[in-house]
Amino acid sequence: MSLAAVERTAIKRLGRLEYLPAWRAMREFTLGRSEATRDEIWVLEHPPVYTFGQGADRAHGPAPGPIPVVNSDRGGEVTYHGPGQAVVYALVDLARRGIKVKPYVALLEEAVLDLLGGRGARKAGAPGVYVDGAKVAALGIRVARGRAYHGVALNVEMDLRPFDAIAPCGYPGLRVTQLRELGFRESAEVMGERLAKRIAARLEHA
Repeated sequence: MSLAAVERTAIKRLGRLEYLPAWRAMREFTLGRSEATRDEIWVLEHPPVYTFGQGADRAHGPAPGPIPVVNSDRGGEVTYHGPGQAVVYALVDLARRGIKVKPYVALLEEAVLDLLGGRGARKAGAPGVYVDGAKVAALGIRVARGRAYHGVALNVEMDLRPFDAIAPCGYPGLRVTQLRELGFRESAEVMGERLAKRIAARLEHA
């Protein structure tokens, strides 16, 4: 079925949701979808959790503590999710849209850069978005049967101290920042929805 026969991308606002149920729902959606299934973008926040991507190095932390640790099936290394971070999961049929993985990663990064009004930058070999060398958005995806899930975690107005316990995205000493420190005053909910709309718009023109 062609993309033209499928409705435009749906944006869903899920509020605050534990990581494991969200991950399971993404995986079930992706593995159960058909050629006629509309792409979706989920906007949410997670309670505090560390997640390891496939092949992540455990030496990058964290030490055992009160924040749970989950082994995920996304790409990338270790990261932290918590309240005040806008998590935007893009469930996209890349094969139907004719988008390869590297251009799709670039599309997600470009959506964040657009949201920041050009203030951010990419780093070669280190997916995500950075401002003055500090990471403001982490990115990790999984592709199964030509269909992508997971997405972008954008730091908006959160407690950044849990990042001190890890080497964010596998880079010891990597600084992290958030939109509040860059002068943005909108909530994670608002910024997550704005990012989702930018991703959806770019998908329609990819």
